Amino acid sequence: MEQIKMRRSIRKYLDKPVEDEKIIQLLESARLAPSGSNTQPWHFIIVKSELIKQKLAKVAHDQKWMISAPLFIVCVADISSIMENDQIILDEHSPQGEVKRMIRDTAIATEHILLEATHLGLGTCWVAWFTQEEIRPILHIPLNKFVVGIVTIGYAAEMPTARPRKSLEEIIHYENW
Repeated sequence: MEQIKMRRSIRKYLDKPVEDEKIIQLLESARLAPSGSNTQPWHFIIVKSELIKQKLAKVAHDQKWMISAPLFIVCVADISSIMENDQIILDEHSPQGEVKRMIRDTAIATEHILLEATHLGLGTCWVAWFTQEEIRPILHIPLNKFVVGIVTIGYAAEMPTARPRKSLEEIIHYENW
């Protein structure tokens, strides 16, 4: 619970690289995430290049703050295990239910990265304000993959206060709505 309570969306980072051992530990935490039928539909792209980070920030509605993070992990859902047709284009409007489960499972793995980063003393922010059409070409991602998010990672140069959360009474229902 401590990491869950401490985690914040960080938008200012120190100019200090993330150690390779910590990057591997973050990816290991994602690898261990649960997935429906154990499909493990995720892939992760490690981005340290300033040029690629700038391009990603640009397609993420020009969020320049992202560039201060020394590391991006781009989290990608891979539907090829359930769909053999490489010609399927996966985007925000895809109706296939199984596709959405792959995205859900990759989101779980992404959250594992956020919590493990907090445990390791790193700051993160999950960025998802982009379109598949714009982000895929930057990283050469095939059309049958779906970018779930860009996680910016580094040593925090800020510590925002906790944002208000709804009470349990506002979000819990018993037996039905």
